[in-house]
Amino acid sequence: MSRETVYHRLDAQLADLHARLGGLPSPKESEYIWSDIWHLEAHHSTALEGNTLVLREVESLLDEGRAVGSKPLKEYMEVKGYGDAAAWVYAEAMGAADRESGQLLTVHEVRHIHHVAMGPVWLVAPHPDATDAEGPGSFREHDIRPFEAGMTPPSWPLVPAELDAWVGLAVELPGRLAAGAVLPEVLAELHNGFERVHPFLDGNGRTGRLVLNLVLVRLGYPPVVILKSQRDRYLRAMQRADDGDYGPLGEILARAMMDNLNRFIIPGVAGPAKLVPLASLVDTETSLVALRAAAARGRLDAQQRSDGQWLSTRKAVEKYKESRDRRGRRAALGPDR
Repeated sequence: MSRETVYHRLDAQLADLHARLGGLPSPKESEYIWSDIWHLEAHHSTALEGNTLVLREVESLLDEGRAVGSKPLKEYMEVKGYGDAAAWVYAEAMGAADRESGQLLTVHEVRHIHHVAMGPVWLVAPHPDATDAEGPGSFREHDIRPFEAGMTPPSWPLVPAELDAWVGLAVELPGRLAAGAVLPEVLAELHNGFERVHPFLDGNGRTGRLVLNLVLVRLGYPPVVILKSQRDRYLRAMQRADDGDYGPLGEILARAMMDNLNRFIIPGVAGPAKLVPLASLVDTETSLVALRAAAARGRLDAQQRSDGQWLSTRKAVEKYKESRDRRGRRAALGPDR
């Protein structure tokens, strides 16, 4: 799909989520939806920074507190901290009405996320250059060398003011969207802006992705997970954003939002008779290609929208699979049976 098509499809799916499905589920309503996203995010976001735990090891650590495998302790603590921070982000985001502050985001929350995410690993492997004043949740007091592509974060005495200004940009986001700004590219600008400030000595990438998801869920949008397989593309997109081109990063974020919508959120909140995109009905037994083919041949009860996208229901897919299995059994028995 072209970038414009991706943006258009994301807008349509978000509209469906709110108009027909009632918006995001609360953690209490659909705990398994959020835990699946939480596990995936903890795995991929730490893997982007070099962590080698596989998803099964991440799930065992976060669900059962068991360190499966024989990886360095530092890696388990990275995932533990990220998982704790992600759990706080999702619970806090869905309980926005209980917050004392009326703002979308505060500097205190940014620092708290960093503190929770980096606290466990800092106990076993603190940054070698850190002073006592630069621990988890505290701003850096070192200058950062220029990034590989040439961008240089601000000098450390400027960090508090720069982060204040960045939070101000986040707070203005709803107004910009109401005025017609393109959601994925506004998010790309916001995410890139945080990494340009680089307020902490270490853990800025992890913290930036967690803060972005806090903002997204508070606004009623699905969180994003940048996959480890996208690392090179993600870094290139961030470099383009450093120069003011937010399109490539916006497309990555838009696709990530749709992925979480289709894999976790829509299947969880939609009842068995709700019409949803076919991508939300894929499982281990049926691929998206197979469902599209079945819909086109009339074997799956489905509707095609004006933009070409097919919609069906979980109930219809189950009925299609039963009929497919019956045809398969008859074929296996042969004509003499």
